[in-house]
Amino acid sequence: MSRTGTLYLIPCSLGGGDVTQVVPSAALTVVNRLGRFIVENPRSARAFLKAVGYTRPLQGVEFKVLSEHTRAAELGALIQPLLDGADCGLLSEAGCPAVADPGAALVRLAHGRGIHVAPLVGPSSILLALMASGLEGQRFAFHGYLPVDRAPRRATLLKLEQESGREQRTQIFIEAPYRNQQLLQAILDTCHGDTLLCLAVDLTLETEFIHTRTIAAWSKRELPVINRRPTVFLLQRDGGPGDRTRGILAHV
Repeated sequence: MSRTGTLYLIPCSLGGGDVTQVVPSAALTVVNRLGRFIVENPRSARAFLKAVGYTRPLQGVEFKVLSEHTRAAELGALIQPLLDGADCGLLSEAGCPAVADPGAALVRLAHGRGIHVAPLVGPSSILLALMASGLEGQRFAFHGYLPVDRAPRRATLLKLEQESGREQRTQIFIEAPYRNQQLLQAILDTCHGDTLLCLAVDLTLETEFIHTRTIAAWSKRELPVINRRPTVFLLQRDGGPGDRTRGILAHV
């Protein structure tokens, strides 16, 4: 049986700035060995390769598109070079591939076809936000995007808050950056005053802003402007005597 190629999961930066400051040199060494990439957008992928000092001529690099519009029936063609023995890189638009990213379906198919999958170290906004939040790091869940409409969004926030208190679990979610301010206000209008909320904004950038406060404390302050700034929201409801953060951030 012929050897299949390796699918390398390539992290990139979470925004602007120097990519080499957030992506380890070992990952960039692997990138420079590859001549085939599966990407969300070839234009931004080329910009990433230029930014990290890619040594091959870009004219000879093969880019295949995998986006939210890619149909399941098209995935087989994307992994065919891997089945033929060629190594390929899966590159996200921001952060780590296959996490809140369309690449997950390709990775699952690769496993089903016996293709070796190799994740490379790099920035994950979800884990960076959790690390810096001071909230429960043993039990947490990422929920992606919440409903946009007011009534279902409120119902979802209440459900997440209740589950957080019951399970002593940090709830993590995101929003399209241009709706961040509306989501923040919805959280403040919906959740209990002693529930903890962390805003992790512009992670790894010079404008990075990370603060954890109770809903009541956030409501008494001038709110940060997070419109059109990548933001991770983390919510934790006081779970009672067993909650290790109980009282620690109550007056922050």
